[in-house]
Amino acid sequence: MKTRFKAKFNIRKGDQVVVISGDDKDLKKPRLVKEVLVEEGKVIVEGANIITKHTKPSAQNTKGGIVKKEAPIHISNVMLWDGKQGTKVKRDVQNDKKVRVSKKSGGVI
Repeated sequence: MKTRFKAKFNIRKGDQVVVISGDDKDLKKPRLVKEVLVEEGKVIVEGANIITKHTKPSAQNTKGGIVKKEAPIHISNVMLWDGKQGTKVKRDVQNDKKVRVSKKSGGVI
């Protein structure tokens, strides 16, 4: 994602999100964001987009074998969870601080 300016996303590490498209789509099950890859515009979500990786034996992993891990998914395929449902987010200033506000419920996230 090469652009002139650094992108600003409303999703951060540790947020609860729902996957809104793809094989792991589930609008009722919130999942935890493990990492946000800003340069690529992707997020790593716990339990979503699981891949299997075949590894050779090494000093750290003497057995090798098949390892299952989460792969990144595009940030547009997840929606922030506000406690009851997935929602879009707007930024607002309250008490001289920027906060994220849910568009559906109006509550601060």
